[in-house]
Amino acid sequence: MKLAQQVIKEELSLFESYFKDSVKSRVALLDRIMQYIVKRKGKQLRPMFVLLSAKLCGGITDSTYRAASLVELLHTATLVHDDVVDEAMERRGFFSINALWKNKVAVLVGDYLLSKGLLLSLNNDDFLILKKLSEAVRLMSEGELLQIEKSRNLNLDESIYFDIINGKTASLLASACAAGACSTTTDEAIIEKMRLFGEKVGLAFQIKDDLFDYGTANVGKPTGNDIKEKKLTLPLIYTLNNCDAITRKKIIYIVKNNNNNKEKVAWVISEVNKLGGIDYATQKMLALRDEALAILNTFEQSVVTQALEELVRYTTDRKF
Repeated sequence: MKLAQQVIKEELSLFESYFKDSVKSRVALLDRIMQYIVKRKGKQLRPMFVLLSAKLCGGITDSTYRAASLVELLHTATLVHDDVVDEAMERRGFFSINALWKNKVAVLVGDYLLSKGLLLSLNNDDFLILKKLSEAVRLMSEGELLQIEKSRNLNLDESIYFDIINGKTASLLASACAAGACSTTTDEAIIEKMRLFGEKVGLAFQIKDDLFDYGTANVGKPTGNDIKEKKLTLPLIYTLNNCDAITRKKIIYIVKNNNNNKEKVAWVISEVNKLGGIDYATQKMLALRDEALAILNTFEQSVVTQALEELVRYTTDRKF
């Protein structure tokens, strides 16, 4: 991501100031938690997409910085709530908010972040940006709930899998790119083009995350974690739809009843590898990446398009 970080170096620095200001509180406990969150922020991938999308479509404005801050506030809020739902004790190698301050505080912190994001847009009349990102929040909630519903009966439908990841992951990145565009242009065709670009990248990003569950690298969560949580990801869906009846029955039984047995989960992972699930998911991921790059190539080539291409390739080439 070196080129992208270089192209928007000054803008990223200004964004960080906007973000820090946007989470300040007069409540001592809340302010302490906000400082903890700011110090342990992630790669800021979504704000980078907002800033570069704006730069591509016209130029970065104050509205762009607010859009980037809103995206990061919404993303952070969902992570805090996800850790409560998943009973996760760590986030990015550090203690999660719920691990340090318990679930009640963590839920309220997530709510606070969400409200701060909404007010940031409302107080500055960024109604179109707020509309696009509010739609993402709806889709994220629906995607998570659809995943819970389908995990109960082990959904084997690939189209439903894409509905789930489009909602829970791709929708925020799609809205981030659209928000960046509409912070600097009123051309609906360009805004929609950037939304679709972000959606393709977001889908590829989630498939890459799913593939990590079948690898050996240390990516911050244990191998087989998705199987443990009965999440049917693309490699497993493909395997179940393309194996013999006996293997299928055995895999389904393990996912339903033995998903905490490391040896049996390891066997499932080996079958997914052997039967082509990894290769199939990888091909799908790379096809989505190429579709995103094809959209990007409709814009005049510049250092900004090169930076965005670098970010797109990072989503599929990253090691964690």
